[in-house]
Amino acid sequence: MGTVVDDAASVEFHAFFERHYAELSRLAALLTGEADAADDLAADALLALWHRWDRVRAADHPAAYARGVVANLARTRIRSAVRERRRVALFWSQREEKVENPDVAGAVDVQEALRRLPFRKRACVVLRHAFDLSEKDTALALGVSVGTVKSQTSKGMAELQRLLGPRNAPLRVHAAMARTGETGGRDR
Repeated sequence: MGTVVDDAASVEFHAFFERHYAELSRLAALLTGEADAADDLAADALLALWHRWDRVRAADHPAAYARGVVANLARTRIRSAVRERRRVALFWSQREEKVENPDVAGAVDVQEALRRLPFRKRACVVLRHAFDLSEKDTALALGVSVGTVKSQTSKGMAELQRLLGPRNAPLRVHAAMARTGETGGRDR
């Protein structure tokens, strides 16, 4: 059960939320250019404010503080989107445009096996074998260490070998992904 002070803070925050949510959402939309993400950014900012509400409400200008939080969240979102676009551009620039006589059955088998791998193992295997990235470039793209890339690729290939059968599994994986250029599946 809350105390009188907690209840007063809650009521005060609720009033602040009602008064500023739309403004913060509009600010987020204008900063990011993404109307769909604006409500989420405003909500994230208000959640952060709630966690520090004692300090925020004691500030001279709580609304200005809230706008600063939204601006920082928007900046982070934009930077993240820019990094993602660079990664996609890097991968697509290294992709072969046309493949003759693809091994469709092999590609389907490999894609199904890839879907069963956890995301990080799958990402390491795909970047190393389908995109022929170095361990260093794979680590950079995924934001992990080179050691993590090595271990996750090794474990992922071992799991694919188990799923596809021991006979030339690494060659099948590399050939199927190189021929089709597709990884398919959903992120887990």
